[in-house]
Amino acid sequence: MTEPTPARWKRHATLFIAGQTVSLLGSSLVQYAVLWYMTLTTKDGAVVALTVLFGFLPQAVVSIFGGVWADRHQRKFLIMGADAAIAVATLALALLMMRGMDAHWLIYLVLAVRSAGAGIQTPAVAALVPQLVPASQLLRINGINGAVQSALMLVAPPVAAVMYATMPLERIFLVDVATAVVGIGMLAIIPVARILPTAGRASYGADLREGVRYVASHVFVRWLLGLFAVIITLAAAPSFLTPLLIARSFGEEVWKLTANEMAFAVGMTLGGVAISVWATRLSRRRLMVGALLVLGAVTVAMGVAPTLVLFLACMAVCGMAVPAFTTPATTIMQEVVEPERHGRVFGFVGIVNAVAMPLGMVLFGPLANVMSVQAVMILAGCATLVALAVAFLSPQGRRAVQANRAVMDPPGRDT
Repeated sequence: MTEPTPARWKRHATLFIAGQTVSLLGSSLVQYAVLWYMTLTTKDGAVVALTVLFGFLPQAVVSIFGGVWADRHQRKFLIMGADAAIAVATLALALLMMRGMDAHWLIYLVLAVRSAGAGIQTPAVAALVPQLVPASQLLRINGINGAVQSALMLVAPPVAAVMYATMPLERIFLVDVATAVVGIGMLAIIPVARILPTAGRASYGADLREGVRYVASHVFVRWLLGLFAVIITLAAAPSFLTPLLIARSFGEEVWKLTANEMAFAVGMTLGGVAISVWATRLSRRRLMVGALLVLGAVTVAMGVAPTLVLFLACMAVCGMAVPAFTTPATTIMQEVVEPERHGRVFGFVGIVNAVAMPLGMVLFGPLANVMSVQAVMILAGCATLVALAVAFLSPQGRRAVQANRAVMDPPGRDT
């Protein structure tokens, strides 16, 4: 039996994506501005490290509980509440800085609050999308959302640079507060039904334990989370070491580093757009396999590229491969997992995302000091290809894929 199509889903999905995009733009401006401010005013590596730590670690911790809250409470209000809390904390810091109070601990505190808010929002947003969009359109909408967020990667850095050069940091904070208000307002007018649990729950702890048992016992969810963790860890090399490779091999000019970031962002945007356009024709399994093949191959190619032009071309293709993997993987997870467990499962996805990338830097960062960055890229690319083969050809991988063949290769798709 097919599920009923949500009423006026196109309007609601458009409002949701637009509101989240506006809010994310403000958050991105603050992220760049704060990092630049702490870097340029202190020129202290420890301060920069603490800035990154307080900006990401709380999200990983809070996501454990954020997933439970997303399954117990109205997801719409969780997103709005977290956005509001972030806006209030940011506004408070702006007002304090206007009074001359700019101690580092205040900035760290607000960064931690913002990161914790993201830990609440992220699983709730991922769980809310299937409530607004029919299952047949999930891949398309996820592709559009990914393309829009990728486009922000092109817009946010230059906008943040102009704002940072022309106004004090606290004024940039006020812009973020305004975008949060817009995002909250647009979400407020979208009607969203609450997902009710299939059975009574004794406590938050019981919900959390049930979520852990579910992830541990569900063959496909466990397999996909493991694949996410490995691929994101390995992706740390092309994500963070490419500026170092460019500086060592092609020159330290700022425009070359900027071109590197823009090439990746353009690739991600094009990849998201392509998926949204051809979503109804594509096999999700083939998309994932093809994306990881390309990701591994171009990471190796970046390690041997003789010129900057070829390197940037590889970076753009790498950017296209990322949404070609993450979008179908997220869509499959949304369809396989029961709606009343979406929050907890995507809470674990948030933990994987928040932990795997720093773990990759801990692994590859020191390697780049004892061998060439090119060698590290080749190593990471080959490891990605090995991970792909193990994931899809191992007995566990075959069982996971076969058990969910109807979702990975929906009828009528190019399989």
